[in-house]
Amino acid sequence: MADRRAVLIPGRGYDTRYPLFAYLGEALRRTGFDVHEISWQVPERFAPDADGPDAAVEWVDDQVRPTLDAPTDLLVGKSLGSLATALAADRRLPAVWLTPLLHGPEVVAALGRAEAPFLLVGGTADPSWDGVVARRLTPHVLEIPDADHRLMVPGPLARSAEMLGQVCTAVEEFVQRS
Repeated sequence: MADRRAVLIPGRGYDTRYPLFAYLGEALRRTGFDVHEISWQVPERFAPDADGPDAAVEWVDDQVRPTLDAPTDLLVGKSLGSLATALAADRRLPAVWLTPLLHGPEVVAALGRAEAPFLLVGGTADPSWDGVVARRLTPHVLEIPDADHRLMVPGPLARSAEMLGQVCTAVEEFVQRS
C-alpha cells in the first residue's frame, strides 16, 4: 500500500480514462501514491460558462469534497477540475493543474492564496492558458508551445506523445520535490 494519496479530477469532456490521466496515474503510482479517480457526468442542463463561475465552482466542489474525507496528499485536476483550486488552497494541498482555467478570476484568485506548492501545465494554443499569469503565480510551470486545451500539438501524433512524456516527467519531478 502506498503512503500517499492523489485524487484525479476530470475535466468537462476529458475523464480520468483518457491518456493524460492514464499516464499520470501510472507515474503517481510509481512515485508512491495510491490514486483515487473521480468520475462525473456533467449534467446537460448545466453549462459552467453560461451558469456563471459561482455555480460551476459550487458544482465542482460538491463533486470533489467527499473524496477529501480520506487523507489526501495531492490533487490533480484538468480544465473544469481546476475549479477545485479553492478547495486545494483551503486545505493547503499540493496540486497539479492541467490546462487550468486561467481566464477565470476565481481560479487565479484561489491559486494566488494557495500556500502549498502547485504545478501549472498548459499550452500556448489553449485560450484558457495564460503563461504570464501562470509564471506570476508559481515557479512550477510547464508551458507547451502550440499545445491546445487537450495538450495536443500539431503535426505527427508522435509529437503529442512526446509532450505527454514531458508532462509526466514534470509531474514526477514536482511530487518528488514536494
